[in-house]
Amino acid sequence: MNEAGQLVIFEAENGPVQVRLEGETVWLTQAQMAELFGTSSDNISLHLKNIYKERELQEAATAEDFSVVRQEGARQVRRQLKHHNLDAIISVGYRVSSAKATRFRQWAATVLCEHLTRGFTLKRGRFGENAALLSNFDQEELPV
Repeated sequence: MNEAGQLVIFEAENGPVQVRLEGETVWLTQAQMAELFGTSSDNISLHLKNIYKERELQEAATAEDFSVVRQEGARQVRRQLKHHNLDAIISVGYRVSSAKATRFRQWAATVLCEHLTRGFTLKRGRFGENAALLSNFDQEELPV
């Protein structure tokens, strides 16, 4: 988690993609999904419309407006932007045809496989950092 309370979920070629973490799921705007999958916002919009039209997902359950502050020219402006949750992000990711979407699908399949076979997913870098921290404590000094 970064200082803004956002969670980094996927390391793309051009850097990490930051998302809103709220209500036990992650949320992205259409523009963020377009960046994640290497396509246009119009393409994301088309896929979302089809996902809802085909009743793969229900819009009321997977979309929500959040107030965000963003830079517009020289001023900061508060806007209501529609965000879509992880269910919608994954559904769109399996419809977009791009190299970035393919890498996302591969990453998602790997994470799902780890969850199904191990019952958990481990971020190896974080595990190593925590192990190093714990090795600095004696057994009696470990925080509870």
